[in-house]
Amino acid sequence: MIEVIYDNKSNKFEDLTQAMAWAKVLGKFVTIKVNGMELVGIFGADSIVDGKCPDGIAYDWNKASRIGRVKKEREYDGKVST
Repeated sequence: MIEVIYDNKSNKFEDLTQAMAWAKVLGKFVTIKVNGMELVGIFGADSIVDGKCPDGIAYDWNKASRIGRVKKEREYDGKVST
């Protein structure tokens, strides 16, 4: 049995797929307890619209700004420096 807890209330489900689908429709911060583990979060927050996450925070991550230089930036005279 899987338990979904939200706002000091809980619901029980037969499998994780049902629990996660219900949590996504609920749209609130939940705790899902399954097999001694806890999964927490707002399920369904998985899309970016107009540069913003579903919670309204700007999504500004881009590959070029990640830590570490890319290989092409390390190239020197056709040889890759390490």
